[in-house]
Amino acid sequence: MSKKKKIIAVTAILLAIFVSFLGGKTFSKYVTEVNGVGNAEIASWNFKVNENEEEIQTIKLASTINNETLVNNKIAPGTNGSFTIKVDGTGSDVGINYTVNVQNETQKPQNLIYTYNGKTYNNISEIAKDASGIINANDENKVKEIKIDWSWNYETGSTEKEKIANNKQDTIDAKTITDYSFDIIVTGIQVIPNA
Repeated sequence: MSKKKKIIAVTAILLAIFVSFLGGKTFSKYVTEVNGVGNAEIASWNFKVNENEEEIQTIKLASTINNETLVNNKIAPGTNGSFTIKVDGTGSDVGINYTVNVQNETQKPQNLIYTYNGKTYNNISEIAKDASGIINANDENKVKEIKIDWSWNYETGSTEKEKIANNKQDTIDAKTITDYSFDIIVTGIQVIPNA
């Protein structure tokens, strides 16, 4: 046998051994493939303030009183009223941490006061921290009503001296204040779920 034929024969034998080795490996193990599908429902988010999804509400105190003795529904000493901020998380599958903030408060009469939850405040922005809260994901009622009362007493003070000084201040406010206003911003943020 020639040298060339010997090389071809050896190569053919080695190739046959290699192919049988690969074929034996292919048929020597069991393989099972199981397919699955991953999915997750996304929790819904719903947050409204006074029936709107807008965050900024301008409150006009004159629209919160029912007093026919005033001209053009303007406030003055001796008037009072209330307004409600309705925070609504109905339809939300997650807890909501809501914060109340007051911005752009201008020209407040000095003797006008606010009451919330039985506590008196000299300024509407002071109420913000106490009015903020949480609506839990599993709460049956996801509507919170924040009722704020306001009053501008006819005479303010407990002594005659205080009443005289406050009457002067009310008169100054009536001459210099044309439009008392403020914006209330209520922001809802998802509560971080516990691990």
